[in-house]
Amino acid sequence: MTRPAPDIVTLEVIRNVLPAIANEMSYVLQRTSYNMMIYEVRDYCCGLLDVTGRLLSQNTGGVSHFVADLGVVIRDGVSRFGVDGFRPGDVMITNHQRVAGQHLNNIMIYSPCFAGGELFGFAATRAHWIDVGGLSTGFSAGNAADPWLEGLQLDQIKLWDAGRLDETAWRIIKDNIRYPESSMGDLKSQVAACRLAEKRVEEIVVRYGREVVEAAIERVFDQSEARCRAAVERLPDGVYDAESLFGGHPLDNNEPVLIKVRVTIAGSDMTIDLTQCSSERRQPINARTLAAPLIAYKAITMPSDPVNEGAFRALRVEIQEGNYMMARFPAPMASWGRTLRSRADSARQDSRGAPRCARRHGRVLWRGSRHRSALRHAEHRGRGMGRPPLRRRRVGVGVGVPGRRAQRAD
Repeated sequence: MTRPAPDIVTLEVIRNVLPAIANEMSYVLQRTSYNMMIYEVRDYCCGLLDVTGRLLSQNTGGVSHFVADLGVVIRDGVSRFGVDGFRPGDVMITNHQRVAGQHLNNIMIYSPCFAGGELFGFAATRAHWIDVGGLSTGFSAGNAADPWLEGLQLDQIKLWDAGRLDETAWRIIKDNIRYPESSMGDLKSQVAACRLAEKRVEEIVVRYGREVVEAAIERVFDQSEARCRAAVERLPDGVYDAESLFGGHPLDNNEPVLIKVRVTIAGSDMTIDLTQCSSERRQPINARTLAAPLIAYKAITMPSDPVNEGAFRALRVEIQEGNYMMARFPAPMASWGRTLRSRADSARQDSRGAPRCARRHGRVLWRGSRHRSALRHAEHRGRGMGRPPLRRRRVGVGVGVPGRRAQRAD
């Protein structure tokens, strides 16, 4: 079907309004949340997605390991309920590891966005709750040997059905967490952010028409892909390898965990091969997400631009089921964040919150490239995933002398 081409002004309005909606969701969530992991650490993400789970926009700032990691949950929800199974006023809650495996504290709330009575897409938030039951609070039960020890598992539960709260589901969640005021308050904040997005999406679709908005989105995707391809095309063709280890665990006979990456560049195409990484582990470090390669690609190609589906269309990621980065439920995932870091002693994050895996991927390319200045710039800018540069002096992740800029120790 041929869609009407939007004029340049309309295109720019829609290009900017979608990230603006995601950022407004972020402000609502941050300012109304109850626990410091959200309002201080900003351990959350907000985004808009279409009916097929393609990412329309995502907020800037926050933690980078949520980049483009929402669509798989939306696709799973649509496959379960069907496109016609959503109604205005619905709210879904899920944290189950079978789809987007992370620690159970990362609760995803999403709701359908309607315009003119037709489903247009979804508004989604994922945020770190202070408690989900299990062995401990805070950063989850990090030593849990299985998901049932880790906490409460919620698998695509419709918490609000056409605007009506499921009181039974609400009580089940509330009665199984230690600090219900905090966690249920965060839930309400996430719902408020999604409700705001529903209103904003309807406003923009009603104003310009569904066909025009969809055509503009496709144009934005195409342009994002073209920008990424242009950045990759400036890099020398070739195959680049790197590997690293982090410490093992008695449950796995103390065998070190291998991170082995192969990056292949051919023209404007890039392939990140993670098939040689270690298999699933009995220690709770497993995950089921492609966040690490997506972070790296975004950092190298268009680190300062808003995130959308087009930013990753030219990237191919090779990974296999059973890899510890693509683990199968019920592999333990309570300490999943370690899968995004290059080695055990890099558990701390840099000053902008990006795991070092993004820098590791960037350095694989940097070592063999003649365009090192461009890559160094991309690697630096990519740490914030689009966040404006910090104006305050950076401290803590470097060494130096008083009165001089700190030198990075790594």
